[in-house]
Amino acid sequence: MKYDRCMEIVERDAKVYSDFARIPYYPLAIKRGRGAIIEDMDGNKFIDMLSSASSLNTGHSHPRITKAITDQLEDFISYTAAYTYSEPLISLGEKLCRITPGDFEKRVVYGLSGSDANDGMIKMVRAYTGRTKIISFVGSYHGSTLGSLSLSAISLNMRRKIGPLLPDISHIKYPDCYRCSYSKESDSCSLECLRDFKEALKTYMPPEEIAAVVMEPIAGDAGLIVPPGKYVNELYRICRENGILFVSEEVQQGFGRTGKWFCIEHFNVVPDIIVMGKSMASGVPLSAIVARKEITDSLGPPAHLFTMSGNALSCAASVETINIIEEEGLLERSRELGDYAKARFNEMKKKYELIGDVRGKGLSIGVDLVKDRITKEGNKEAAAKICYRCWEKGVIVIFLASGVLRIQPPLVISKEELDRALDIIEESIQEFINNEIPDSVLDVAVGW
Repeated sequence: MKYDRCMEIVERDAKVYSDFARIPYYPLAIKRGRGAIIEDMDGNKFIDMLSSASSLNTGHSHPRITKAITDQLEDFISYTAAYTYSEPLISLGEKLCRITPGDFEKRVVYGLSGSDANDGMIKMVRAYTGRTKIISFVGSYHGSTLGSLSLSAISLNMRRKIGPLLPDISHIKYPDCYRCSYSKESDSCSLECLRDFKEALKTYMPPEEIAAVVMEPIAGDAGLIVPPGKYVNELYRICRENGILFVSEEVQQGFGRTGKWFCIEHFNVVPDIIVMGKSMASGVPLSAIVARKEITDSLGPPAHLFTMSGNALSCAASVETINIIEEEGLLERSRELGDYAKARFNEMKKKYELIGDVRGKGLSIGVDLVKDRITKEGNKEAAAKICYRCWEKGVIVIFLASGVLRIQPPLVISKEELDRALDIIEESIQEFINNEIPDSVLDVAVGW
């Protein structure tokens, strides 16, 4: 492959775009995308196993999405919902209230990114409960605005030099069964990972002061960690017992990514609030908070609005996104292809000691690369080199945490495309093991 035009774009980018707004992996400059295929500025084509950070569940430029956008463009692009009403906003709200779990009256509020949705959620839980404390998790990533960043606990560079962050936000350990802090197996686990939180509620963190627990039902950027069901259910019970709101943060895992509309549905838990973004408008900026009506009623206007929030263009795209997921059977497709991909990776795990763990739900899969299966120390160098080699061979995949391959292709990916991508990932693993990938790629493939 040639990358002359891409490198020219990268050089131009360096002169105008701030370094702190990008996480580099490889010099990919995109020209167009269709379905699960990306074409770069040099005409090279790639199978997309990232979906633009899980924001394109219906794939690139789905013809029904482009038509919905074009049709709306011909009427009007936007007129602020702060002062007026529009049919696309209402139609989307009706659909969101239908597909989110919970048989109770709900209300919706819109934004433009998962970050601002998390900020709005903070306002809601404090207003409704009259409490200030919020519990999030170590390793969580909720966004880059001041409020969402205060909830996050994944990167020192995101927190340096900008404090103070929001007060009264605490972080507890996320349940990581692969690297259990208490050296327990599933058959011997007594939820020791909840012990510290329970002790805190008894000794120094009055539960009547806690407004909400905010949980990613899969800890995405921490390494696609899947919590045990009994942990989620016990945490939910604690919240219910103490009048604490339970918030499911679905920005990355929602909209069919895990084989259900929302990942929390895998755990038979009905949250008080769901926060969503990314894939809900198939690439057009949009976020939303869906909550019990009594929670949204605790705020008065204009407590959380933006000039462009709920704009007709984004809402029209999101309405059609929901239609596509339902009519093309993408929830079932995510489950089927996800099971297939995990089976393929588990076959690789039998052959390569480099793979320590394979986990996930639907087409949200983490492949944990390790230096040693006993110590389970992550192998970030391997992950960086493998991702770079995959890019050279025509597959887009990145790594997270200490060396976890992030496998989140569009739900519309074909079986043939998925097989080819998995073949290339395995080839790249073999080439890493054979020491065929130079150290020089580490200067480019930096990652998180």
